Amino acid sequence: MIILRHCESEFNRLYTATGRDPGLSDPPLSPQGRVHAQRLVQDLAGAGITRILASPFTRALETATPIARALNITPEITPLVRERHIYSCDEGSTASTLCENWPHLNFDALDDIWWSPPPESDAVMQDRVQRFRQFMAQQPDAGTTLVVSHWWFLLGLCGDSLENGDWQHLHL
Repeated sequence: MIILRHCESEFNRLYTATGRDPGLSDPPLSPQGRVHAQRLVQDLAGAGITRILASPFTRALETATPIARALNITPEITPLVRERHIYSCDEGSTASTLCENWPHLNFDALDDIWWSPPPESDAVMQDRVQRFRQFMAQQPDAGTTLVVSHWWFLLGLCGDSLENGDWQHLHL
């Protein structure tokens, strides 16, 4: 599979500038993040992606959208790959709001409040990582699947600290 950390969000931009949590729940991509997401289309064009799994957070959906559009793939909403709830940005938008904002995506499997209660312990997050590993091990198209996720989750999955918009191939 290919794992991709979402591009820079407004939270990332403000947190980098101030070193403080700016108090933004489910922030969108920053202008720089939007440009980066568009560049990823070319970067990933030859990767053979046939499926996209995306976290329900807006920043992950906005990162996945240009790639999905270019490949004519509808992203599958996958709450297992959501971020660990530590900061304000780790509170999501309700499933009903996501349905309104992203009418072409299927959020039916989400509870209205789908994100983890804060603070999510490392053990709880690692359990999600293991459940996702087990899920992907059963997928015949795992090698051609793009997973759009977040720093803590991807660190648990691959052991590497990915910067915004970084991606890598991961063999389970």
